[in-house]
Amino acid sequence: MLLDAFYASPWPGLVMWAVLYTSDLVFTMTCARLYQQGAREFVRFEGSYEITPYYQNDVDRLRLFSPRFFAALAATCALQGLMWYLTMSTGILPDVYVFAVGAMVLTELTIHVRHVRNLFLFRALVSGDGGITGHIEYPRPIMLRLSAIEIAAFAGLYAILYIVTESWFLLGGTVACLSLAINHLKLSRTHKPSLAR
Repeated sequence: MLLDAFYASPWPGLVMWAVLYTSDLVFTMTCARLYQQGAREFVRFEGSYEITPYYQNDVDRLRLFSPRFFAALAATCALQGLMWYLTMSTGILPDVYVFAVGAMVLTELTIHVRHVRNLFLFRALVSGDGGITGHIEYPRPIMLRLSAIEIAAFAGLYAILYIVTESWFLLGGTVACLSLAINHLKLSRTHKPSLAR
C-alpha cells in the first residue's frame, strides 16, 4: 500500500513532491509562453500571468531555470524530510507527516487541473483551430477571486472525502487549499491596479 511507503521512508513523499513541483513550473512556463505568443489577444489578465508574486518576474521573463524555483524546491524538500524524521522515524505523531504531504501534494494537483485547462485553451487560441472568437479582459481582483473560488471548491471536495475516509492526507489537502483560497481572496482585496495596459 502506498501509505505504508510514506511511513517507511521519506523518499516516496519527496519524489512525489519534487515531480509535481517541477511539472508545475514546466506547465506554468509552457502556458505563459502560449499566452505571450497570442492567447492574450483573446484572454488578457491584468498584470502578470502568474498569480504567485514570488514567481511573477521569472514567469514574465519565461525563465525556466529560476534560482527562486530551485531555492523553494530545496527548502520544501528539506522541510518535508525534516518533518518525516521528527514524526515518522521517532514514532511521534506520524499522521502529522501524512497531513503535511497531503497539503503539499493535493495543492499541487489542484493547480495542475488549472494548468491542463489553460494548456488546452491557449493551444486552441494560438492555433486558431478552436473557432474561438472575441476578447475578454480580467482585472486582477476578479482573476484572484476566481482562483480563490476554484481552489476553495477543491478544498470542499477534499473535505467531503476526508469525512468519508478520515485520511490525514485528505485533511492536509483540505486545509492547504482553503488557506491558499483565502490568500488569493486577500490578494484580490489589496490589489492596486497597474498603470500599464
